[in-house]
Amino acid sequence: MSDLGDWFRSIPLITRYWFAGSIAVPLIGKLGLVSPVYLFLWPDAFINRFQIWRPITATFFFPVGPGTGFLYLVNLYFLYQYSSRLETGAFDGRPADYMFMLLFNWICIVVSFCSSPNFNNILLLMIPLIMSVLYVWAQLNRDMIVSFWFGTRFKACYLPWVILGFNYIIGGSVINELIGNLVGHLYFFLMFKYPVDLGGRNFLSTPQFLYRWLPNRRGGVSGFGIPPASMRRAAEDQQGGGRHNWGQGFRLGDQ
Repeated sequence: MSDLGDWFRSIPLITRYWFAGSIAVPLIGKLGLVSPVYLFLWPDAFINRFQIWRPITATFFFPVGPGTGFLYLVNLYFLYQYSSRLETGAFDGRPADYMFMLLFNWICIVVSFCSSPNFNNILLLMIPLIMSVLYVWAQLNRDMIVSFWFGTRFKACYLPWVILGFNYIIGGSVINELIGNLVGHLYFFLMFKYPVDLGGRNFLSTPQFLYRWLPNRRGGVSGFGIPPASMRRAAEDQQGGGRHNWGQGFRLGDQ
């Protein structure tokens, strides 16, 4: 048990709470402590009945059962791996910026679901948010060679689409993965591609209250991923010329 506790405490702070919530909330629903009916995102109940907790619980909840258990475990693994890599890599020492990315992606996912024609559908947000994080990691490490199941190897930029196909095979749907990829692309484009590579306006900036809540820190854990040179220069300009430690690459599957 001490080894398990040490491993859990070694998870980066934001990922740790997200990972724990993604275990606790499905367990609460599975044990019947709270009816799963109140844990989904149901747009009609959220908007018209003012059940404002639904977008939050739907982010953590997943209906675990004989037909969904494997899909749940696979995506829980993706959450742990790629959220940890982003938090200790490109966002090392900048928890407020990482939290802002999660909030931006989460809001975009909620809006996209609530504005869909299928207004009365019961929805889950766990997979789209995980895929949005994985997409950002893949873009920041796009030329890294990663390994996937059965020894297949390819560039990291293709990983979100490979996982989309993989989840379709084991889960039968691609809507959640597709929305996650599109939201992740939107964040990456607005935060990095448009203002840095295309010289456009910077539309996204982390609110000051997040910096007060989660102040930047020096040092931290050595990270994963090497953003493109133009992105590194932009990060240095934002920090007044100080060089940020983006870390080194990390091969998928290496532990």
